[in-house]
Amino acid sequence: MHDGLADGREADDGAGPVPLRRSPAFRIGMSIAVATGLYGISFGALGVASGLSILQTMALSLLMFTGGSQFAFIGVIAGGGSGAAAGAAATLLGIRNAVYGMQLNAIFGPRGWRRFAAAHVTIDESTATASGQSDRLEQRRGFWTAGLGVFVLWNLFTAVGAFAGNALGDPKQWGLDGAAVAAFLGLLWPRLKGREPAAIAVVCALATVLAVPFLPPGVPILVAALVAAALGWMSHSRTRPGRPLETEGLEPDVDPYAHHLGGHREPADPTKTQNRTRPQKRTKKEPGQEGGE
Repeated sequence: MHDGLADGREADDGAGPVPLRRSPAFRIGMSIAVATGLYGISFGALGVASGLSILQTMALSLLMFTGGSQFAFIGVIAGGGSGAAAGAAATLLGIRNAVYGMQLNAIFGPRGWRRFAAAHVTIDESTATASGQSDRLEQRRGFWTAGLGVFVLWNLFTAVGAFAGNALGDPKQWGLDGAAVAAFLGLLWPRLKGREPAAIAVVCALATVLAVPFLPPGVPILVAALVAAALGWMSHSRTRPGRPLETEGLEPDVDPYAHHLGGHREPADPTKTQNRTRPQKRTKKEPGQEGGE
């Protein structure tokens, strides 16, 4: 793959080819792929526990391939909701992947068939791994390594979890009938970092509780989504002209570079990244100019 993993040139310092095994983005991408892929076991088991068959659970990982949306889907199904309601809830959560796609397209813009492959593996892990690098080659390596690595391992361990969950029999015997909903809440909790997201979550939860007695299963979560969208639009409309748009809640869930930097880092700015990755021309100084002006 010429513009993905195979090319070993460094853009900034003009050094020779860098072996893939020494690439920092490749190493981090592989580690995050293994760690994330293992979570596929839990999704496979919970998918079967929610009422899906083994093949349906595996198809969901293969075709949808975004963890938050998948857990939302089986959460609605486990609560007695319809397939349409589950699909709508999963789609609402998947909107952030479209935002990731626009950011990554601005950074290195895949072409041809790679555009479709990149769209399918644009997830939290691939976006975070790519945006943590300043060199364009390393961004590509990180994106494809994490994206393809998670895709392969997530689907593999989904199958393992689905067969294991099917062998357990009735999930109610093991207290797993509500595990899918609990897993979805576990994914939601880290996003409540500020007062505004927490307040919106409380209002949406209240709207859901009030709607449950009057609406079919699965529909109350859509009501909550509409309430959240309305509150978000109102918050955005109050933003003063010239003030940067807040992106809290649209950043990747994972930060594979946190242990290197001692904490959370700011997402990379695509425009700044492009400027950093362009080689700078060096002009030869004439004798007598070494000391400055």
